Amino acid sequence: MKTKAVRMYGTRDLRLEEFELPAIKDDEILVKVMSDSICMSTYKLVEQGKKHKRAPQNIDTNPVIIGHEFAGVIVEVGEKWKDQFHPGQKFAQQPALNYKGSLASPGYSYEFFGGACTYCIIPHEVMELGCLMPYEGESFFEASLGEPMSCIIGGYHANYHTNKKNYEHAMGTKKDGNILIMGGCGPMGLGAVSYGIQFENRPKRIVVTDISDERIARAKEVIPEEHAKELGVELLYVNTASMENPVEELKAITEGHGYDDVFVYAPIKSVAEMGDELLAFDGCMNFFAGPTNSQFKAEINLYNCHYTSTHIMGTTGGNNDDLIEANTLAAAGKIEPAVMVTHVGGIDSIAEATLNLPKIPGGKKLTYTQFDMPLTAIEDFGKLGETDPLFKKLDEVCKRNRGLWSAEAEKILFNHFHVEV
Repeated sequence: MKTKAVRMYGTRDLRLEEFELPAIKDDEILVKVMSDSICMSTYKLVEQGKKHKRAPQNIDTNPVIIGHEFAGVIVEVGEKWKDQFHPGQKFAQQPALNYKGSLASPGYSYEFFGGACTYCIIPHEVMELGCLMPYEGESFFEASLGEPMSCIIGGYHANYHTNKKNYEHAMGTKKDGNILIMGGCGPMGLGAVSYGIQFENRPKRIVVTDISDERIARAKEVIPEEHAKELGVELLYVNTASMENPVEELKAITEGHGYDDVFVYAPIKSVAEMGDELLAFDGCMNFFAGPTNSQFKAEINLYNCHYTSTHIMGTTGGNNDDLIEANTLAAAGKIEPAVMVTHVGGIDSIAEATLNLPKIPGGKKLTYTQFDMPLTAIEDFGKLGETDPLFKKLDEVCKRNRGLWSAEAEKILFNHFHVEV
């Protein structure tokens, strides 16, 4: 079967090509990819090429398919898996494999397995690890965003707190505590807010910082503070750039208590150091943002670490349970992965968008791989709709949904481009 895919041949060398896939083996599964959202980790991969720890050394002759936040439909099932999967079944997948100690992952390491394509082959290790999962949700894009949401959920679960009675750690963010999400009005930060206001161990307060009034305004629109209040959580968006003394003013919000859980969503030295200053007694800071500089460092207060039990950790990726939770909550409408999405495009937009990802404003870039379409900002739908009936329809649907992408908008695209599901 022929597939069209965006493949990496080397540093900043991405090519959209059509080629023949081999016939699947008895322990493999052929899938049709419907949606693939672009991750900053993929940008880091193409910037490093062969130097990336997950990239094979022969990519110049055996290029890899990029993209790891994808979902779709099963087309053909190898004999080994016919009792578990069947053609026509929707799927989601967990790309963090760690198979027998290998760093190989879809979107980084495989010649025929990745998300930026029309069809790909899922190898045996994915099924053996339980990383291919049936998906029952209405939309494909929410399953694509299940991967970044699982990373967010993993961060919430991985934070921990201690006590003076024994050496047992209480896992997860502190119930009824104060959470601070720093640099939190980007796509991942908003995903963290969406999860934080509704999950079982919810805090009493979430404070989200940013330095852009524009990003804060969008955040207030897609996750209103009033909506969080209805769920029993005080949600505040604040611009630290307008504060004379951010540490004092942020701490004052908590009546001087400080923050039990701090998530740093921006890989900036001053932000990490401010987060450390704002920790409450036994506070846990999760350095969530992945820096590109392997020597990235920041100062921490070891006096507080010793006397007030503050502690720092970092998480990257989520596990199978996190992905299952993400997809279950999204399908039930309890979280809204759509808050991350600001742009939508087709397979022909992936290479350029990936190469220029840091320069493109907004949040997640969501792509659909079964058709061509320029990468387009949702906020531009209205203007484009003055002359294009497709964007007029999309604009109307998104405006009815607080400016968010939706399953209804996805179906409009599929119908327009005659995509069979």
